Amino acid sequence: MGNTHFSGDVFSNGLSLAAFGIPPTYGKRIYVDYDNGNDNNVGESMDTAFKTISQALSVARTNKDDQLILSTNATHVLTAMLDVSINRVHMYSLDFTGRTYGLGAKVSLGVTTAATDIGTIKNTGVRNSFHGIKFLNSNTVTEGIYCFVDGGEYTVLDRIELYKSTDLDQTGAAELVANGDSSQYFNCFIGTTVDAISGSIIRPCVTFSRDLAGSGKVARDVTFKGCTFARKCGDTANRFIYGAEANSVERMGLIEECKFWNAKLAGAVPAQNVAFGSSLTDGEVLLRNCSSMNAATAMSTTTGVFIDGAAPTAATSGIAVQCS
Repeated sequence: MGNTHFSGDVFSNGLSLAAFGIPPTYGKRIYVDYDNGNDNNVGESMDTAFKTISQALSVARTNKDDQLILSTNATHVLTAMLDVSINRVHMYSLDFTGRTYGLGAKVSLGVTTAATDIGTIKNTGVRNSFHGIKFLNSNTVTEGIYCFVDGGEYTVLDRIELYKSTDLDQTGAAELVANGDSSQYFNCFIGTTVDAISGSIIRPCVTFSRDLAGSGKVARDVTFKGCTFARKCGDTANRFIYGAEANSVERMGLIEECKFWNAKLAGAVPAQNVAFGSSLTDGEVLLRNCSSMNAATAMSTTTGVFIDGAAPTAATSGIAVQCS
């Protein structure tokens, strides 16, 4: 299986878990290796790893800060949506490269028939975190129009790549449902510049909507920092981030030092990068020091969205400007 896991969290190649950015924990470490693992194992080391993430999650304990450690040499294939409802569980990959896309640990959901498979993963727990993993979704079931559904509290996504390769002509489909309370997304790559969005539709990278897909939450005090939102737009109606309702965001939505990247070969440039169906009533969104590449001439024209920094439609840069 490659590296033997010795005591003290040191592998036979001399690397420790700390080298992969995996911190100490009072909880258990549960190893998953889709290529070489076995769900009849105990999962306590790389040499006794489980095969499937679902088996590892079934033995993880709530509120114990247990860690699921994923191998990076294979795609971890799911047969149903991964439903993370326990609290304080953390999912890491053994990827120490620091890359934000092209991640080695891939978690994939293909075509299923269950209406409950709304995404590759659904998180509704408290203080769960995910690090250095690529989540993919190619499902064609009617309800399966998302990749990551976040309805948790204080969720952290760190260096996570989200890719939904199907439903490119489906209004409302998205890579990320960001309905968490105080969720924070750092250095994530959300979407793709490869697959073209088809038609005059709103098919964003990120969608906000109250209790969307049974998440149970609304986006409240949500932060995106250092993220890239990628699209190959086919119409000016396409968006990167969208919320349908006036109360899609409560209190604060911060989008800081992020990039909106529309492919050079895209068929159209969207009219806005960030948009809502109505003027915001329950919160405000701040775009701070964000960049737009081959994308909209307006970061946003929704009342309740503010720009701090370079703003294509603002005469003054570096001052928060009302987008209306």
